[in-house]
Amino acid sequence: MKLRQEILKDVKRVVVKLGTGLLTDAQNQLSEQKIEQLVTQIVGLHQQHKQVIVVSSGAIGAGMERMSLKQRPKRLDELQAAAAIGQIRLMAIYDRLFAKHDTTVAQILLTHDDVMERRYRYLNVRNTLEQLLKLGVVPIINENDTVAVEEIKFGDNDRLAALTATLIDADLLVVLSHVEGLYANPCGRGIPAPTGRDKNVAPTIIHTVAEITPEIESLAGGTDRRTSVGGMKSKVEAAKIMTRAGIPMIVASGERPNVLADVLAGEEVGTIFLPKTTKLESRKRWIAFFQKPTGALIVDEGAKQALCVNGKSLLAKGVVRIDGKFERGDVVSIRDKNDVEFARGLAKVGGGEGLEAETGVVVHRDDLVIL
Repeated sequence: MKLRQEILKDVKRVVVKLGTGLLTDAQNQLSEQKIEQLVTQIVGLHQQHKQVIVVSSGAIGAGMERMSLKQRPKRLDELQAAAAIGQIRLMAIYDRLFAKHDTTVAQILLTHDDVMERRYRYLNVRNTLEQLLKLGVVPIINENDTVAVEEIKFGDNDRLAALTATLIDADLLVVLSHVEGLYANPCGRGIPAPTGRDKNVAPTIIHTVAEITPEIESLAGGTDRRTSVGGMKSKVEAAKIMTRAGIPMIVASGERPNVLADVLAGEEVGTIFLPKTTKLESRKRWIAFFQKPTGALIVDEGAKQALCVNGKSLLAKGVVRIDGKFERGDVVSIRDKNDVEFARGLAKVGGGEGLEAETGVVVHRDDLVIL
């Protein structure tokens, strides 16, 4: 607990992600009572002069209710219709409930395309959020599911919350769900788990994750909820972003009374993913997390050592293979001979252009991030 208190003692800016399961009742319909309890907690942080950004799921679930759908649609046009119908209702509820506490909210709908281009769109999103926080407003962010297609989707709101936290340089990301954290044995909680787990063993919470190892990843299952996507697997993927960015992340149960106050007080609630010791600066976060690499450079062990240990640039002589097509300035994935990605960076030359030059720099160290 002392470790948590030390990490969280100076938290001023918090991103809170609310899963669909927290906002709906047993019939998968929006529950104003449950939402109000969460709003009251968020306002409590706001009144303590914390800056709070909310990433809220629930639009598609709300739309499903209005459309009398029992299962989450599979067709893209049906999902987008549900989101369009549900988002307006979801925000109307938030607006009304926050207004009871004299707190103003703002809606921000994003696609991945909005944050891929840095100079205008990425920085404008960040500047808008900064201004809203200065005005004492609580921004409520959701993916713009009404227009998002696979190429411009974040994938799930856990990832969106992680990217929001890195974009706005938050001090903490709190992911609230219907589970209490990462279980050492997730079976028996209605949560899908890897084959071979003993269903008769009572689940226990892993309260602290210092490093996301393959064993930790193996504990993360999906979700069995009809209105949700992601599950613990997507939360661990989000934690990878957060830990590398140097920001702590906590997964906890939003059904626990006063969970946000307990989290900020450093109580041993849920699972904390410990950050790496130093934060990545904004530009390198953009390179590492906000891009979808257009190609890959497979490098030899000497090049990997030079990048990871010695902090060098990637030279053409260390590249053993090029996968995909990319142009100068594109973000590329840098992988070892086992095809494991360990870095990303901005290419100084296009794929195949100038790579035969033995001493040429392919990715400069100032434009490279070790993941």
